[in-house]
Amino acid sequence: MQGSFPHNDRSTGARPVLTSLLRGAAQKCPACGKGAMFRRYLKVVDACPHCGEELHHHRADDAPPYFTIVIVGHLVVGLVLAVEMTHRPPLWVHAALWLPLTLILALTVLPIIKGALVALQWALLMHGFDPDAEEVIGDGLPDVDPSPLPRRLDFRP
Repeated sequence: MQGSFPHNDRSTGARPVLTSLLRGAAQKCPACGKGAMFRRYLKVVDACPHCGEELHHHRADDAPPYFTIVIVGHLVVGLVLAVEMTHRPPLWVHAALWLPLTLILALTVLPIIKGALVALQWALLMHGFDPDAEEVIGDGLPDVDPSPLPRRLDFRP
């Protein structure tokens, strides 16, 4: 195992995208497929407990909720329309059916999508997952000369 992790426990071998996506969707480490990706509901572990691959570099941010809304929204709206057109139930039946279903689907799909997105970033060497990339110290912006600017401009005729 040490031969495939020469950069401080970071894999340098091939990173197949489809395999990584499937491992991430299963909420497993994209490198080994054995270690857990999350230590809590949506909290990604800093490093895989099985192989030591660092996972703290991910930048999933707002993408998992957006994809979850799109997927769950399409499923639920399609089902709502189908039930309404075939059975025409009262509104309280719609509320009793679709609110819990939407909540359960969203909470189930969200960690699957986040795991897949973190794995995709790992497979594509994005956001610090590239072991050969130089580490950026600070905010990565160039230093600016702190020379004072004029306080105001006088435009006199």
